[in-house]
Amino acid sequence: MATASTKSGSEWLKDWDPNDESKWDSKIAWKTLWVTTYALTLGFISWYLVSALAPKLNNIGFDLSKGELYWLAAMPGLAGGGLRLLWMFLPPIFGTRRLVTYSTSLLVIPLIGWSFAVRNPSTPYVALLALAFLAGLGGGVFSGFMPSTSYFFPKSKQGLALGVQAGVGNFGVSVVQFVTPLIVGGAMLGSTFGAPQHFVNKAKGIDKSTWYQNAGLLWVPFVVVAVILAWTLLKSVPVTSRGVKDQLDIFSNKHTWLMTLLYVMTFGTFSGFAAQFGLLTKNLFGDFANAPDPVKYAFYGPLIASAARVLTGPVADRVGGGILTTFSGIGITGSAIFTSFQLSPKSSNDFMPFFWGMIAIFLFAGIGNASTFKQMPMIFQPRQAGGVIGWTAAIAAFGPFIFGVLLSMVAPKSFFLGVSLFAAGCTIVAWWFYTRRGAEKRC
Repeated sequence: MATASTKSGSEWLKDWDPNDESKWDSKIAWKTLWVTTYALTLGFISWYLVSALAPKLNNIGFDLSKGELYWLAAMPGLAGGGLRLLWMFLPPIFGTRRLVTYSTSLLVIPLIGWSFAVRNPSTPYVALLALAFLAGLGGGVFSGFMPSTSYFFPKSKQGLALGVQAGVGNFGVSVVQFVTPLIVGGAMLGSTFGAPQHFVNKAKGIDKSTWYQNAGLLWVPFVVVAVILAWTLLKSVPVTSRGVKDQLDIFSNKHTWLMTLLYVMTFGTFSGFAAQFGLLTKNLFGDFANAPDPVKYAFYGPLIASAARVLTGPVADRVGGGILTTFSGIGITGSAIFTSFQLSPKSSNDFMPFFWGMIAIFLFAGIGNASTFKQMPMIFQPRQAGGVIGWTAAIAAFGPFIFGVLLSMVAPKSFFLGVSLFAAGCTIVAWWFYTRRGAEKRC
């Protein structure tokens, strides 16, 4: 890997080339991976905080329609995708140390902001949308952190390294959705920073005090620790670049666009359904007796997808990413078709077929998340691979926004059938260009 003469100082590594054993230090690489993965996990926690709060806002005094709630859960996706388009250009400019430190420190803004908003049901809807947009900061950092990490590992280990980072980072979605219902039930943090909210669920006869400000405040100390670790432990790899213009050549390569399609199929599906799973559950089953608690079940999907991403990374290193991406596409297609027929429930007893259909979608999306990230470093040269990873991640991060907007406009069955048609088309692309014998970039 070529070094840039303009980069100087103790944070910048000299003569670093991960594909040359004599110029690679595995300890530095793995230390970088774990610190940035920890920070990325906090980013996902911030990004999906709104998905954990939205299903319960009306129970604590807000008066929001189904459409408004879908839009609220969609807003972090709009911000995450848009900000990734910016963050994808930053790794060669700032370096890993400064990029991770500065980016992580921004997470305190939405975490503290939401702690104030939930305490006042008269908070204007536009203010809630703005805070939801700011939560997208946690999604934007992905396109900076992942390319930065790719600079530290040889091609033979990038499937494992990027699979671990993205997979563990994705666990942040499950963590915030799982922890939120637990932490809001007590005054451990909230009593210090404000009075409780009055939580009412007439259908279940629930009337109690809750502290929804805890959902954001809990993570602030963890963010502070991440900032300190990033500044004190991380190094940066100089990468030859003339700036943003130098990185735009990825768009003249057709494989940039093909891999964008495939990553939208995988991560776009994961991120979109992760943001909307809870609201889908509430809107489909919430009016029935013994209705399932959407927050109780919502975290399972992201958990399965994240685990699949971590476990599939090493498999992709062995068998290649293309074949697993094709397998992922087939699975998403079939699972979406199955789930599309579970969207007209007659009672809460119909919930489990819907739930297992969703879990299957998450599983196959997680597999594809890992395999596509194995493909990109194999298809593109190192400098371009970082940019392509950032670009594809940015576009796929619009998943929560696109899913939320479409679900507010069309019937759920039509939406799920549309997902299956899109996945089927992407599967053909994966097989033709990257999987079949004689494929142009078999990998």
